[in-house]
Amino acid sequence: MTLVLSPSRVLTGDRPTGPLHLGHYFGSLQNRVRLQAEGAEMFVVVADYQVLTDRDVADRLGEYVEELVLDYLAVGIDPARTVIFTHSAVPALNQLLLPFLGLVSVSELHRNPTVKDEIAHSRQSAVSGLMLTYPVHQAADILFCKAGLVPVGQDQLPHLEATRTIARRFNARYSQGGSPVFPEPEALLSQAPLILGTDGGKMSKSRGNAIALGADEDETAALIRGAKTDTERRIGYDPAHRPEVSSLLLLAALCQGRDPHAVAEEIGDGGSAGLKALVTESVNEHLRPLRKRRAEFAQDRGHLRQVLADGNARANEVAEATLREVTTAMGMRY
Repeated sequence: MTLVLSPSRVLTGDRPTGPLHLGHYFGSLQNRVRLQAEGAEMFVVVADYQVLTDRDVADRLGEYVEELVLDYLAVGIDPARTVIFTHSAVPALNQLLLPFLGLVSVSELHRNPTVKDEIAHSRQSAVSGLMLTYPVHQAADILFCKAGLVPVGQDQLPHLEATRTIARRFNARYSQGGSPVFPEPEALLSQAPLILGTDGGKMSKSRGNAIALGADEDETAALIRGAKTDTERRIGYDPAHRPEVSSLLLLAALCQGRDPHAVAEEIGDGGSAGLKALVTESVNEHLRPLRKRRAEFAQDRGHLRQVLADGNARANEVAEATLREVTTAMGMRY
């Protein structure tokens, strides 16, 4: 069985390491909903195996997986149109890792700049081999469903290039009759604005500086009250010289669908207190419908599990078909 290549098939996903936050929402989740609405065939991987790339054990994994699915449903990802699945439930996807590892050299794995950066910032004293093979596992994620587009940030381009290399080498080595087994997927570069955390650093699950989508309005207000700003009374949008103030202005502007300069003008000489009050109101107003849907979905945990079961079943169908095609091309159908 040969799968039809779909230029509109998209692969994306997240590691279940904690609650999704506003950085995820404006950085990728809204874009996924847009692609879904435009008719793209979406595959969203809950990358539970890849939790282990930079930690020894996967704490609270079942809880985080469910919370991830809850966030997906709340933002508008529709399991009737998007396949939501977990790594660990799709054996054929993970089996692709073996032939793919045979297509890259050890030196190529060591040279990957994203892997080098992740190793440098790892919380482990010594990283496992899973970290080194991370780009190849991502290639299996992308190629099992023959995705034509992969939404990525600039820092993930080396991983996508590794996928393109693996697809090209597999086709050159094993494809019969000149018909490629795999497409060479294209990057869909994110144009998402950078939302800083409340401490002025990168918004991150692990740094305690993020506003989670599932946070309530009081928690959101407390986080924004504690956000880092500066001492200037006049509020202005100047990302280069006033990054913390500008990030808060951008957050309010995104929530209101306005230009951050106009938001700054509205606050004027209101100072940090005026800025934080407006941001709090804007974020809570914007997220209120999402949080209402999230609370409703949270009432039926069985539904979350069913969404995963259905997505896993569909992903297994696709992965097993791809693996059959791979083993046939490699002469391994006995």
